Amino acid sequence: MEEKDLLLKIENNIAYITINREKQRNSLSVSAIELFQKYLNDIQENDTVRVVQVTGAGEKAFCTGADLGSTMGSSEKEAYQAYADLLKQISKFPKPTVGKINGYCLAGGMGLMLACDIVIASDNAKFGTPEVNVGLFPMMIGALIFRNAPRKQAMEMILSGRTLTSAEALDMGIITRIEPKELLDEETDKTLKLMASKSPIGLKIGKQAFYEMADMPFEQAVDYLSGKLGEVVSTEDAAEGIKSFMEKRKPEFVGR
Repeated sequence: MEEKDLLLKIENNIAYITINREKQRNSLSVSAIELFQKYLNDIQENDTVRVVQVTGAGEKAFCTGADLGSTMGSSEKEAYQAYADLLKQISKFPKPTVGKINGYCLAGGMGLMLACDIVIASDNAKFGTPEVNVGLFPMMIGALIFRNAPRKQAMEMILSGRTLTSAEALDMGIITRIEPKELLDEETDKTLKLMASKSPIGLKIGKQAFYEMADMPFEQAVDYLSGKLGEVVSTEDAAEGIKSFMEKRKPEFVGR
């Protein structure tokens, strides 16, 4: 049976999405993009899933961007739009997303990474936008780059096509933290399990509120968040959380 370009595993309230094209350095095929969109739709409707991990198969690459052979064909406009839709879908996904960067993260792979809420990278990971080296330009992912990185540093990366180390990526603000290669899986799992233990409805309302207010004027943002706080406080999970705190026990969240 032919292997899928993208794999999905759900275990202990965590969904694991893996780009399964190790021989192609986990470049994105049209099939992988379509499966990614389908899996996210399925995960969103699955109440048992509380957090999502995104990574690449093997140890050499997280994702090196588009598979030029499969996406630059006669339907290239459709492929571009499908990738753009995927970036939007990940960015506004209601459940927490964690990118585990286990190697090269380049071009369109940078877009997937930046669309995640949290990014944990191995100390040997590499980052960059090498599009200029082949006469292209990182168009769609630019919307995410400039929302995460200082403009001058971002422009140097984009215009030079230079590859960055994990330390440089952390300094630039495009990843959350660095872990030794041999501890990447263990430390990422700790983060996933920690978030999976929180109130799903609380995280959903909070995450959506923070992203929604990001471009609002200050006073409008504060008023908006005040209303959202009232929405969170009215949930069953909030009542359970406060009660468990007073009773000095672990809360039992139900997602309502």
